[in-house]
Amino acid sequence: MAIDLITRQEWKARAPKGAYDHLARTRGCKIHYVGSRVDPKLAEDHDLCFATVRGIQKAHMNQGWLDFGYTAAVCPHRKVFVGRGLHHLPAANGSGLNANHYAVLGLVGNSGLTVPSDDMLHGIRDAIEWLRAEGGAGPEIKGHRDGYATDCPGPKLYAWVKAGAPRPGSKPEKAPPFPGRLLRYPPSTRGADVYSWQARMRDRGWDLIPDGDFGPRSAEVCRAFQLDSTAQGWPLDADGIVGPATWRATWERPVS
Repeated sequence: MAIDLITRQEWKARAPKGAYDHLARTRGCKIHYVGSRVDPKLAEDHDLCFATVRGIQKAHMNQGWLDFGYTAAVCPHRKVFVGRGLHHLPAANGSGLNANHYAVLGLVGNSGLTVPSDDMLHGIRDAIEWLRAEGGAGPEIKGHRDGYATDCPGPKLYAWVKAGAPRPGSKPEKAPPFPGRLLRYPPSTRGADVYSWQARMRDRGWDLIPDGDFGPRSAEVCRAFQLDSTAQGWPLDADGIVGPATWRATWERPVS
């Protein structure tokens, strides 16, 4: 696979304070943003990306962390900075959550540079595919706020994550034909169509295990997806039922 990695030696990382905990595999990756102001000049001056990553590492280590908290960081120029790297436990996802997901940082913030460039989104996808191919990462792509009380990764990156983290310029995936029946609970709906919907939701980053049984957890995720879709400009009835509109949105809802 093609990925433009910047090694720790190249960005002049400080050595970690100790040994990393080993991470054999994960459920997937969580996406983060800086959470403070990012200088808009980063978009034009790649040297500032190096300084920004070093500054984040310094802040993390000064607050007592072992090292830079993220697995990798991605700048607006489609460069992937190696942070803790493959098979090393990150520190950025929250207590008790780091063993479940690698942590990938996009170098955008809550002010200044707030909108990820297309190259940054490509770079985040490059990092995810690298972690899947070489780091044992599973299929989940989630935001930091999924399971942890935070605004991270900010509205722009989180909308992209919830849309399935598509590569910019890729054509929206066309939904398969609606199965012709409502998927709902109660009672549980079961079948291959349920499994297909659950698998697509999982691939979009929702915490749902495909088992072909549309039970209470599926209804809960469906309702949350409908509310999220409405907030992102794709209005759906928040009824927890997969009808034709929700089925189509599951595959085709674009990035906001």
